Amino acid sequence: MEAEFRLLDPAVRSSPALLADLLHPEYEEYGTSGLLWNRESIMAALNARDAPSPRPITTSRMRGVQLAPGIVHLTFDTESGPHRAHRSSIWRLTGGAWLLYFHQGTRFDLLAED
Repeated sequence: MEAEFRLLDPAVRSSPALLADLLHPEYEEYGTSGLLWNRESIMAALNARDAPSPRPITTSRMRGVQLAPGIVHLTFDTESGPHRAHRSSIWRLTGGAWLLYFHQGTRFDLLAED
């Protein structure tokens, strides 16, 4: 969970070196946009000159389950401005460090309570 929280930090997301330290070489993501990303494409998008500045991200309901030795699945919700998403991350212990191997985000809206 500590590595996920670091990855959500705007300072880490805007630093190519810090971001690279957390992404597995075979990283893949199904983004909330519906696009498929890999390590190179997500790093390029987050660090492009015209990329918007990363906004603070609030997390809730984070929980983790160990799937196998060295593999952890995290699920949680995020909120950043008006955007909310259910998230799923698979972290893999690689060379003594936890690296994000796979991530998926699915947008959702809060239903108004009657």
